[in-house]
Amino acid sequence: MSGLGGTYWAEVIEVLRSVIPFYDRVNKAISLGNDTKFRIRGVKGRINSGSLLLDAGSGYGNMSRVVLSEIKGVANIVMYDPIPQMLFTAKELFKTERSSPSMSAGVFEYLPFKNDTFDAILCGYSLRDAIVLNKAISEFARVLRGHGLLIIVDLGKPDSVLLEKLVSFYLRYVLGIIAFVVAGRAGLKFRTLHGTYLKWPKNSVLKEILNQHFDKVEFETKLLGGAIIIAASKSVKRYRTSSR
Repeated sequence: MSGLGGTYWAEVIEVLRSVIPFYDRVNKAISLGNDTKFRIRGVKGRINSGSLLLDAGSGYGNMSRVVLSEIKGVANIVMYDPIPQMLFTAKELFKTERSSPSMSAGVFEYLPFKNDTFDAILCGYSLRDAIVLNKAISEFARVLRGHGLLIIVDLGKPDSVLLEKLVSFYLRYVLGIIAFVVAGRAGLKFRTLHGTYLKWPKNSVLKEILNQHFDKVEFETKLLGGAIIIAASKSVKRYRTSSR
């Protein structure tokens, strides 16, 4: 079963908590400057003004800010993250934004929201940290309305053995060097990312899991399959069934 499991998840969360002061700077560097570009591609043309959104694994709210900059109008956003310190930081950052999201802390596998609540769910580089991946995706499908979208931007694990080893090499060795240059010794903690990648399913397997819960899955790969941009939609028929 895919996912980090409870013990390793706790280790990863502790690392994320410790790198809060320089998280964004290192993330931008190790993504080779593509993180924001891929976030924009994920949401562009898919979010309407007035939508109710869940930013799942929101961190500082990078996905939320991308949405607010891309749409014409205002979106109602709930930022949801397992690390309260991330949410506290985000609250300060959003004081200068035209829209102030609501905040809620918790894990993906047990969302404290009613069925059919959100128009879209945003997962920016966060789904990979699920404790139990299938359960997390099932919960996302549950709280989405009919025609709702699950938008995922994350690392990808290529199906090609050669390309998968190439991405793994980058994450295991090159990433640490870049993180060290940006943040010093503390940046080396980002090497934990390679561990989450090892537990992440290959792209084709992830698509199969999504197809179990959603009716249409648009699956786009970048950087030789090492980055993925996904839009999974839930039909009205499935929506009505889940509402009974």
